[in-house]
Amino acid sequence: MIGIWVLAHREVLRFLRQPVRLLGSLAQPLLFWFFMGAGFAESFSGGGTGYREFFYPGIVLMLMLFAAIFSTITLIEDRNAGFLQGVLVAPVSRLSLVLGKVAGGTLIALGQAVVFLCFAPLAGIPLGATAVLNLILLFALVGLGFTGMGFTIAWLMDSVAGYHAVMSVVMIPLWLISGALFPVEGAAGWLALAMRCNPVFYAQVLIRKGFYHDLPALAGDPEFLQALLVSAGWAAATVAASLWVVYRRPETS
Repeated sequence: MIGIWVLAHREVLRFLRQPVRLLGSLAQPLLFWFFMGAGFAESFSGGGTGYREFFYPGIVLMLMLFAAIFSTITLIEDRNAGFLQGVLVAPVSRLSLVLGKVAGGTLIALGQAVVFLCFAPLAGIPLGATAVLNLILLFALVGLGFTGMGFTIAWLMDSVAGYHAVMSVVMIPLWLISGALFPVEGAAGWLALAMRCNPVFYAQVLIRKGFYHDLPALAGDPEFLQALLVSAGWAAATVAASLWVVYRRPETS
């Protein structure tokens, strides 16, 4: 547990000591939400929901996806700097290494998402204390799955540039067909099928429903329960994959 705490704390501290990175991670989704929301406002028909409101949970999802994934870039940087080799020969288990890095990335994504909740009233979504607590729990689960995926891929990469290239090809399509930009209802049949095969789609369902309903009220919602089950399974699978690649490929150079 000490090893997990130290590695997670190091990740968060490193992020907080880079104010430009913090500012950019919040400014990008904010500008994206503002311009996309304004651009599609007149052409969107969402049953009484404006596009800016509809798009807000999707932009929070994008923020979490990018924050969690790119926080694992530090894994490659640590390898190049020699820090990771030091951790591997230290009396710390590989389980602590994986859980510490994944926990740190999840906390970074969670923190940014919570800060971005300050803009919810601008989207027309009032949030009380209970709603914020519910969303924090959902954010933690979603962020864990995203960070685990990023860790798995980062461990297998040798350069930051290569990691950027691979993750851009992976992340953008996953987000585009997650239901963040448009609802699955009304999409072409093949596209709706692709969306429902996308694990990020179920993360989007969790977050979107969490903005409007309390968790106890969602206990009887089959769509929410399905999304919760898939998201929990995805998080468990990505963390397990992270452990597998670490034990299977212990070399770091």
